[in-house]
Amino acid sequence: MNESVPVLTVSEITGRIRRTLETEFGRVRVRGEISNFRKPASGHLYFALKDSGAQLRAVMFRGAAIALRFLPADGVEVEAEGELSLYEPRGDLQIIVRRMVPSGLGALMQAFEALKRRLAAEGLFDPDRKRPLPAYPRVIGLITSPTGAAVRDLLHVLGRRWPAADLVFVPVRVQGEGAAAEIAAAVERMDRWGGADVMIVGRGGGSLEDLWAFNEEPVGRAIAACRTPVISAVGHEIDVTIADLAADVRAATPSAAAEIAAPDRREVARRFLALADRMERRVAHAVETRRAHLTRLAGAYGFRRPELFLRREAQRVDELAGRLERAAARLLTGSRRSAAEVSHRLAAADPAPRVRALRLAAGRDAERLDRAARRALKARRGTVEGIERALGALDPTAVLGRGYCLVRDPATGRIRVAAAGLAGDAPVVLQFSRDRAHARVVRVEEGGPRELDPVREGRS
Repeated sequence: MNESVPVLTVSEITGRIRRTLETEFGRVRVRGEISNFRKPASGHLYFALKDSGAQLRAVMFRGAAIALRFLPADGVEVEAEGELSLYEPRGDLQIIVRRMVPSGLGALMQAFEALKRRLAAEGLFDPDRKRPLPAYPRVIGLITSPTGAAVRDLLHVLGRRWPAADLVFVPVRVQGEGAAAEIAAAVERMDRWGGADVMIVGRGGGSLEDLWAFNEEPVGRAIAACRTPVISAVGHEIDVTIADLAADVRAATPSAAAEIAAPDRREVARRFLALADRMERRVAHAVETRRAHLTRLAGAYGFRRPELFLRREAQRVDELAGRLERAAARLLTGSRRSAAEVSHRLAAADPAPRVRALRLAAGRDAERLDRAARRALKARRGTVEGIERALGALDPTAVLGRGYCLVRDPATGRIRVAAAGLAGDAPVVLQFSRDRAHARVVRVEEGGPRELDPVREGRS
């Protein structure tokens, strides 16, 4: 290992290579076929350019990619312009693409077809959204090159066919870099102005490359978004562009567009004279018809003897008035008769007498019900009093007030109905009418009741 060779880091090596590439090569143009194409959400484009012997990585940042005139895809051959550089994190050689165009006619047609399919899928070419052209435009807008043959053809044909229209001309570039942006901006500006009844956008014939500005997406979208009807006149009859497909009407040439946009004043004058002649004949016929009708009316009987006509009509009025008066009288009599019948039926159906009778009957029934209730109450009260007396006679406590008492067992509280079972000195409770006394049995005697000898009993 040679000690005199300085040791560099990988970053230093890749940095030197990047600076050398950018300094030595500067801006380069590369032709190759696109492969491994991808477009992430950032809008940057990443792909490789390859030929039969090698491939080169490429990146096109979003700002440059917006200006593309075609849709890149794998297999499309392109010419890319940019600067060689080195992507240092991976050490990859790459070209930073600033501009890119399809290489050759086949690639242009491929790009045209791809854009046409995409815009058609969005509905920009649908016939239902096409706007009708005005029959007699007052203002016609022209968007084309100020130096080409197209503007001369447009001015000549429009001046010859319909000089009554005002022409508003917006000059634009119709080919080369930036032409599509100018055309789209002019269309949008004239539509915002809103003063034109119709606008013509186009140019004369040329190669596919010459007409390419009218195949770019901004032009197609600007025309499709217009509220003002647009006639597209690009190239010759065989040329079809995105502008033609997006426009409301396609003209084969600029001269044909002028003929479509403006009517022919001579033809309009012929139609006007024919209409005026037809109107004159119709007015003359109408006047003659009215004159004949007035002649018939003037010769009628009423116009020859108007006083007799008026007298006859006055008599008819009197007759009709008499018939109306008699009919009104009949109608009034019938109405009065119907009203009397209704009044009689209402009087017969008056509920007041029946209500009074029902009230009297109800009063009598109430009195009878009251007397019956009193008798029933009196009878029930006598029955209750008899039951109360019977219950009072049967009440064992009632006899206690006459000198009797009840003997109860103090343990159970039950009344003793016999002395049997009471042992000597057994406790008993004597229940009097108002109070009670506790006692003990001295002796128990069998047999029925007998009179007590107070003296003897007291001794014992």
